[in-house]
Amino acid sequence: MSTAAPTGGLAAGANGLPPMLERMRAQPRLPLILGAAALATVAAAFFLWSRGPDYKVLYTNVSDRDGGAIIASLQQMNVPYKFAEGGGAILIAGDKVAETRLKLAAQGLPKAGGVGFELMDNQKFGTSQFAEQVNYQRGLEGELARSIESIGSIEAARVHLALPKPSLFVRDQKKPSASVVLTLMRGRSIDEGQVSAIVHMVSSSVPDLDAKSVTVVDQRGNLLSSARGTSQGLDVSQLKYAQEIEQGYVRRIEAILQPLVGASNVRAQVAAEIDFSVVEHTDEKYRPNQDPAQAAIRSQQSSESAQHNGAPPGGVPGALSNQPPVNPTAPITAPKPPNAPNAPGASPAPTAAPAGPSNTRKDVTTNYELDRTIRHVQQAAGGVKRLSVAVVVNHRDTVDAAGKTSARALAPAEMEQIRNLAKEAMGFSQERGDSLNVVNSAFARDGESDAGPATDVPFWRDRDTLAFGKTLVPYLLIGLLALFAWFAVGRPLMRRHLAAPPPAQPVADASTVPPTGTAPAEPEETLQQRESARQKADMDYAQQTADKDPKLVAALIQHWMHTDD
Repeated sequence: MSTAAPTGGLAAGANGLPPMLERMRAQPRLPLILGAAALATVAAAFFLWSRGPDYKVLYTNVSDRDGGAIIASLQQMNVPYKFAEGGGAILIAGDKVAETRLKLAAQGLPKAGGVGFELMDNQKFGTSQFAEQVNYQRGLEGELARSIESIGSIEAARVHLALPKPSLFVRDQKKPSASVVLTLMRGRSIDEGQVSAIVHMVSSSVPDLDAKSVTVVDQRGNLLSSARGTSQGLDVSQLKYAQEIEQGYVRRIEAILQPLVGASNVRAQVAAEIDFSVVEHTDEKYRPNQDPAQAAIRSQQSSESAQHNGAPPGGVPGALSNQPPVNPTAPITAPKPPNAPNAPGASPAPTAAPAGPSNTRKDVTTNYELDRTIRHVQQAAGGVKRLSVAVVVNHRDTVDAAGKTSARALAPAEMEQIRNLAKEAMGFSQERGDSLNVVNSAFARDGESDAGPATDVPFWRDRDTLAFGKTLVPYLLIGLLALFAWFAVGRPLMRRHLAAPPPAQPVADASTVPPTGTAPAEPEETLQQRESARQKADMDYAQQTADKDPKLVAALIQHWMHTDD
């Protein structure tokens, strides 16, 4: 037993290799066997992979409920399957896709898949008008549902249409209506613009369907279509327009006042009253009669008549006076009066004036153009009815001769100038009823309150320091625990298990034992020198032992080999 320890030290120092490498060096065939086995495994895996089925898509974008039912049916039919990257599709062998789809369709899977106008492809002979109308409505609902499901945040959709029967009488006609049920994806939401788009798409796809008759509901029962307007009838676009108008006035006022008082010394707020009503007005006015000399004549008509009568009827009324007139005689043959002169050259007797009155009538009709004014006014929505503006200006900082900074109020002239500029920037109108209020006051600085500026506090009582300390304390505790575990447990265990074993002391014979009075090694010898001296002594002892007793060395090596096996 005295010679086993030094011989073991010889084996460990001479080889310096792990036991596995020593075993492989002792048996050269072992690496070849392991290499051949690895190559055969790789070849078999490649062959099985190349002989695997060609997977194709069975269904895509199925819901969780339908996906679970489809997987259960595939397991019952012993059909191998796998999922695409991300789980968006179910894949099976390509030669079984058509057969599997037919079998799943017989089971009503997937249930969420709606039908469209393909219902109208295979119409049977003798189908009634009612059945055709029902199939058309089902196809229209399915097509609308498919279009809505194409939106990214919507997982599934169902559309219900209420289409009344057409009537020939106008008073008996009824308007159609629609309702949409949306199933949103997990963690997703839908905004007002998307709801409005769905409503308008459905209303545009059905004849005579008004957008107000479309109702949109989500899977939780929340009414989405009512969120498009407020109780006052204002929709989101109108409210957004009003906010943009107010922010525009604020930017204009602050932009014109900032060069005077500074960017951080002026604040403005605007409340705008917007008129969203659409007004259409038509006037027709008639003015009083104008001067005929200046008026335009449309038409003028005049007529004139004159009548000269003979001897008026005379005599005593009765039968004697109602005699027919005497026969007329020509002027040539008219009898001369008894007192007429017969000598030629005598002057004719004066003609007597016609006996009896004469009547004259003249009518003139003039038609003038009508003085009429027609005015048609259509006022667009979005006009500003009234503006209420509030402006706050900070006190101006001044530096005295001692270098001390103080704040003072602005002068009345400066305030008047600021007020005039604000009026011009907002477009102040007295007739519209606008109001403007400009106030000059000192702004509160950071760290100040109503009681005054905050007093200085120590560093260790500052709120930010305390908050940082509260955040840092858990990490400090974790670090201290880790250090304690390392120094108390980890480091001693590593020293105990990783420490080098003590060197074996060789048993020397009498010839090599130094005399009793020999002095020990000098204390100035370094550790490296002692280690090299110890290794050299071990080698010398091993050589001496092998020279003296070779059989013992051979038996020891054979024992080591049997022990490793």
